[in-house]
Amino acid sequence: MKKKRHQIILELIENNRITTQDQLQEMLKKQGFDVTQATVSRDIKELMLVKKLNSRGEYSYALPNRDKNDETKLKSIFSQSVIGIDYAGNIIVVKCYSGMANAACAAIDSNAQSYKSIVGTIAGDDSFFILCRTEKDALELMNTIQNFIKE
Repeated sequence: MKKKRHQIILELIENNRITTQDQLQEMLKKQGFDVTQATVSRDIKELMLVKKLNSRGEYSYALPNRDKNDETKLKSIFSQSVIGIDYAGNIIVVKCYSGMANAACAAIDSNAQSYKSIVGTIAGDDSFFILCRTEKDALELMNTIQNFIKE
């Protein structure tokens, strides 16, 4: 239900000028989602929505601008901290130099919007886990990360 609601919110902000949480809540109700203001507020936070100045001079909800250097930063962090990577089922294990796993894991977390297949992560001192939705997602993400390490 939440995943579908988030998808609808993204469609709504893409196709409408939504300037308040109340307005978003009303639009969600029209879409069949009877949500509270607190739920809308949590959804905005989880989707990392921001208010941007629109063509009418109003601030309306939008996705944050993706920094063009985000992938470059991710590649840099991974190339300097990751020793190896493997997967089992839908879980990826990333081995890092001692003390580097939190930084590498945080880099993945900060780019979560780019990786819809990630359910969550957990980091230790020298390794971290990435839980993916499917085994296929895990294999694809592992290959992506391996390419980051090679560059």
